[in-house]
Amino acid sequence: MTDGETTRKQAFKDLSEDALGFGGAEMRTARDLLVRPRLVLQAWMIEGPTGGGRYAKPLKLYLALNAILMLIVFLRGGLSFYLEGMPAEVLNPLLQEAGKSRDAFMSDADGWMSLVAVPIMAPLYALAAMPLFRLWDAEDLGLRCGFRAAFAYLNAWTVPMLPLAWFMFSPGPLAAACSLLMLALGIVAFMRMGRGRWYRGVVPGLAKGLIVMTAIGLSSVVATFIVMVIGVFAGFAA
Repeated sequence: MTDGETTRKQAFKDLSEDALGFGGAEMRTARDLLVRPRLVLQAWMIEGPTGGGRYAKPLKLYLALNAILMLIVFLRGGLSFYLEGMPAEVLNPLLQEAGKSRDAFMSDADGWMSLVAVPIMAPLYALAAMPLFRLWDAEDLGLRCGFRAAFAYLNAWTVPMLPLAWFMFSPGPLAAACSLLMLALGIVAFMRMGRGRWYRGVVPGLAKGLIVMTAIGLSSVVATFIVMVIGVFAGFAA
């Protein structure tokens, strides 16, 4: 590799880390989560949040992955589709009460929804999954390691999900198909990461994977409702 190629590669890494928080450690962790997720989990749980200095911290990586997702949401037009999917008999009175055009109301709502979505959803997902991992793990994890396990799993689920992100935020059948694929990816991520630690045997693994995805799905409903409420208030107040 020439000096010029090395410089360009380093510049790309620096830009990625500055813009999205995604540097060399995050790239290495994401790669290993795809290739050997069980070993990444083992390193995080035994050798600490950096896996003995080899990996990014689970929470930091999850926030970086969500930054990429939010960038995709922005490029797709924001989160206003949450409110646009409301029935007309519910949405139209809100627009009349706010005294704004539909576009102005949606713009104000979307700004706040995009701002608070990750800070609300990420903790709720972790809170939904963490008690299950503490229950199923042979070790007494405690809260700190329990949250580390939860974010480890969320990372293992989110990394292979990124290629679908552009289509996840589309209305209609395509989004529904992506939702089913996300469910499958979540169960597969659980099976690959948790074998020998969270489950033993294929059938228990599938059942527990489905339970985790159900818990996260329920927390997603709660998080989406909270984000929508904030968006409605923003539409009135802004």
